[in-house]
Amino acid sequence: MQISDRQTLSSSNNQSTKTPRIASLRRTTGETDVQVTINLDGTGVCNAATGIPFLDHMLHQIASHGLIDLDIQATGDLHIDDHHTNEDVGITLGQVISQALGDRKGIVRFGNFLAPLDEALIQVALDFSGRPHLSYGLQIPTQRVGSYDTQLVREFFVALANNSQMTLHIRQLDGINSHHIIEATFKAFARAMRMAVEIDPRRAGTIPSSKGVL
Repeated sequence: MQISDRQTLSSSNNQSTKTPRIASLRRTTGETDVQVTINLDGTGVCNAATGIPFLDHMLHQIASHGLIDLDIQATGDLHIDDHHTNEDVGITLGQVISQALGDRKGIVRFGNFLAPLDEALIQVALDFSGRPHLSYGLQIPTQRVGSYDTQLVREFFVALANNSQMTLHIRQLDGINSHHIIEATFKAFARAMRMAVEIDPRRAGTIPSSKGVL
């Protein structure tokens, strides 16, 4: 291949990565009404209104540190508790991530990040493998952060991993402050996801698997 041919191919690949990977979905049940729009090639803009302030704060971390644009609007049966809304936001977000990735051609696929936040240190490793799995190792010392039930962190990531068809491992290496542990987790997840969904110019639009399919 001549240099000019390589330059042409490189230019063509770069052009293909400029097409924004955007998806939108509305999910309505008897318990919640959730609408999510995502741009995987965004700049970190987030508009989140779920009725759960701490969850909104964590969704902002995903957008900001993942450099994805998110618009998440949700109403739910918060008069009962936050469980259904928290879970259904995770479900819908997972579905739009999968939709935006499409056939997953050309992506790096794997991501790994170690995030410190003061005394907390969290590692997240993930793989857009098509095989949903969550391995969850957080030990959050308090039942609540503000009004947010900390058990819901696991429920959010279960829903997200299952519906994005992601293998997700979350490990806590250190931490005693519940807020720090959770926020470091969302930041580590965002950076690992950012790494995994990036387009690998050497893939040239092929499936990132020796099997040829995910």
